[in-house]
Amino acid sequence: MCHDLDAQPPIYSDPVTSAESADLVLTGVDGASFAAYRATPADVTGRAVLILPDNRGLSGFYESLAIRLAEQGHPALAIDYFGRTAGLDHRARGGFDDLTTVMPHLMALTRPGLYGDIAAGIAALRTLGNAEHPEVAALGFCFGGRLAFLTAEPSYGLSRVIGLYGALDEINGSPGPNQVAASLRTPILGLFGGADPGIPVAAVDRFGQALTDAGTPHDLVVYPDAPHSFFDLHHQEHRQASADAWRRILSFLD
Repeated sequence: MCHDLDAQPPIYSDPVTSAESADLVLTGVDGASFAAYRATPADVTGRAVLILPDNRGLSGFYESLAIRLAEQGHPALAIDYFGRTAGLDHRARGGFDDLTTVMPHLMALTRPGLYGDIAAGIAALRTLGNAEHPEVAALGFCFGGRLAFLTAEPSYGLSRVIGLYGALDEINGSPGPNQVAASLRTPILGLFGGADPGIPVAAVDRFGQALTDAGTPHDLVVYPDAPHSFFDLHHQEHRQASADAWRRILSFLD
């Protein structure tokens, strides 16, 4: 699992505008409905951000993050992955307490459904921006970080991609970002924990080299002592890494 159920995104910058937020229900390409949460700034000053959660799907962490981004002028939309199998009330699930609970839903995901929902989220976000800031970025964590890297493929039409501790290599035979790096073109920011056993620094190095070979602009940062899911208000021992990550995220979005 990734972020705990009580996780909260760290805050390292004062709001520049107010924001309003609301639940949404979106429709995927196959007609299935899924939950989302949007936050809209009073003053839009930056590109919109599609938030791709970890393997628990939409939770309070990502709702709070959407608001934090909107307070910085970025319209933000966080999507859920499990509308087809777990319904639309993501709060009623309790955030999936453990891997045993969430695994059947993860195993039921299909590539067409998942990426179709991402495309629907991107389309919805374009209506939250304005004519001066029509671009959309993706920001993902863990499972969502991996997805974010994969959506750097040009067909998604994203202008920036940010992934925090997203796995880079094959999983159960499914190619990861390292395997498809030659087709990724959108500028990428990757943030990783050096103490994350699931993503060796060597894998990050391979990703960087593959992106260099592909001519894809990128910035990959490894925080030496940080674990997986370090970007959390409760991890005060890693507050400097979180502060730097937040600064880099906002700078990259701008």
